Amino acid sequence: MRVAVISDIHANGAALDAVAAAIDRVDVDATWSLGDVVGYGPAPNECCALVEERCAIALVGNHDLVALGDLGIEDFNDDAAAAARWTSEQLDERSRAFLSSLSPTAAADGCELFHASPLDPVWDYVLSAESAYASLLETTAPVVLVGHSHVALAIGLAEDLHGGLASADAHIELEGRWLLNPGSVGQPRDGDPRAAWLELDLDARTARFHRVEYDVERTQREILEAGLPPALAERLTHGV
Repeated sequence: MRVAVISDIHANGAALDAVAAAIDRVDVDATWSLGDVVGYGPAPNECCALVEERCAIALVGNHDLVALGDLGIEDFNDDAAAAARWTSEQLDERSRAFLSSLSPTAAADGCELFHASPLDPVWDYVLSAESAYASLLETTAPVVLVGHSHVALAIGLAEDLHGGLASADAHIELEGRWLLNPGSVGQPRDGDPRAAWLELDLDARTARFHRVEYDVERTQREILEAGLPPALAERLTHGV
């Protein structure tokens, strides 16, 4: 079983198109999405449609939930809240129905999937060794997949905890148990502005991290044309 794992698309259509094209060049059996299809970016309906079409498993994230009105907007910073209000106005009926059908957790093929973490599937960030360790203790699957932080991670647990940030093209042998974050398709925050995704071979027990160039300027232009906060466009240049 070979799987492409994506997360945190954030309505960045140009980035999602580039990642989808990269996945098409690899022989995978399924694509899984870890949530936050919308929020921040200018193409919520297009991204919902593509994820609905292509993903065998799709989770809901906190930005999806606030756009649906299922989370309070007061929990978001000013730019995120402005984007959430705009996204809520833009979502069509099909996108709303799709996002409303999703859960923040799933399990399949020896993997447990969470938008954020096993401790809190909607809000918790896994960004430290301590939080990764707690997440692994909370689960039993050989592979635990999380998103939400927009930072690619590969943290293993055998006799000791090991690993950390996952570099572009990192190749991991999945001995023992592992917590993996594919990074963000649409708004990376690890200093690399390229779109991120993860390739899993669950039979061979390997993981490979990928980064993909995309038309950042197109997304920035679309953000500004939509009247979304300019900071959401600027940060895409630097991947922060």
